[in-house]
Amino acid sequence: MEDLLDLYSQPDDPKHPVICFYERPYPLLEDIREPLPPEPEQPLRYDYEYKRNGSVNLFAIFEPHKGWRHIEVTQQRTKKDFALQMKNLVDIHCPQAESIRLVVDNLNTHNPAALYEFFPLEEARRIVQKLEFHYTPKHGSWLNQVEIELSVLARQCLERRIADVQTLSQEIASWQSDAYGGLRLRNSSKASVNWRFKITDARNKMGRLYPDVSPSKVDLPDY
Repeated sequence: MEDLLDLYSQPDDPKHPVICFYERPYPLLEDIREPLPPEPEQPLRYDYEYKRNGSVNLFAIFEPHKGWRHIEVTQQRTKKDFALQMKNLVDIHCPQAESIRLVVDNLNTHNPAALYEFFPLEEARRIVQKLEFHYTPKHGSWLNQVEIELSVLARQCLERRIADVQTLSQEIASWQSDAYGGLRLRNSSKASVNWRFKITDARNKMGRLYPDVSPSKVDLPDY
């Protein structure tokens, strides 16, 4: 945990950006009946029945220092999909970076081995050498700042039924880059996370999780 908190406290370094990465499923739901449009003193009305059109995956990349995010919709979230996301991160999103300090959770696909499974040896090595993995603790994915960004996306854009991949992709692209329902522009306004949880806070609030190394608790050898 302190590794991530220390990482977040460091100043911005364009040559070594901090990138938070996460993924989340999203169900595609279609209305059975057309919703009734809102009227004076009457909100939008829709039927509780819907049709399931499967689900997709949202890959989310977030750079807290720059207030920049990129959400990509994919059909699945296999090791190959993760490997392709890492290649795009290195070659497209952060081509000038000497190394990328990557915050990920402990999902079994989130490791350098995934790249060696789907790219030639030298290509995989080239990409992996640019990535510095920082893992969230078990049951501690809340330490990944991109989860907060995905929560904002859900509240502002996805709390409704969206029936197909094309519409979903268009809505997310508008939300992150263009004017969206009168909201502030996410990327152009460099909206970011006001992260206040520091190492001192962790030690004060979660002291019970730290090992007790006081002299009375340490077994000293007999001489």
